[in-house]
Amino acid sequence: MKTQNKKLSIYLPLNFLLGGCVRKIVSFISFMLLPITVVAAQNESVYTRLDEKNCKMIEQSNEGGGWFRSECEGIGGFKLEVTESDLRQSINIISPSGEKFALDFWRISGGFSSVGATAEWRLSKKTPVALIVRFNVSQSEDPTKTTSYLVVAKISKTAACITDMVKPSKNQNVEARKLADKAQKPCQKFNNTSDSFMRR
Repeated sequence: MKTQNKKLSIYLPLNFLLGGCVRKIVSFISFMLLPITVVAAQNESVYTRLDEKNCKMIEQSNEGGGWFRSECEGIGGFKLEVTESDLRQSINIISPSGEKFALDFWRISGGFSSVGATAEWRLSKKTPVALIVRFNVSQSEDPTKTTSYLVVAKISKTAACITDMVKPSKNQNVEARKLADKAQKPCQKFNNTSDSFMRR
């Protein structure tokens, strides 16, 4: 009986110490993972359509090279307006109050262009903070070749402007989202029909 009691007296403190260490390790790991989870969950993507079936035609004309203006539903009270003139398309962002912000895609490139069929909205706490739209451009050197960029624009209820253009790559979408989530980025300025920014 004495031998068994001695064994118990050794095992109990040992088990107690080990149990305490395990609990501390688990708590430390949980603490370290918590900030990672919070950061990853900060912004989310919501998608809306820009194609003819999901947008309302506002006005159009066949004069000259032809032009049109259509309105598409957005997120959080925002709307998007797709415009085309002389086979060159762009996007206008309409705020919940009805104020319109022209992104003027044709200032990026003078080539024939079109926007993608899907708009990606980046939301922070359910509020739209950025917009990502695909921009397909026929290069001036060879109009038969089209390059597909992603245009990143920061948005708020009182302003909107282009901050980045992402060139084609295997991580193009991921890179665009990273750029869209960076706060307080300056607006990019373009030289009318110059392609210089797109060649960087």
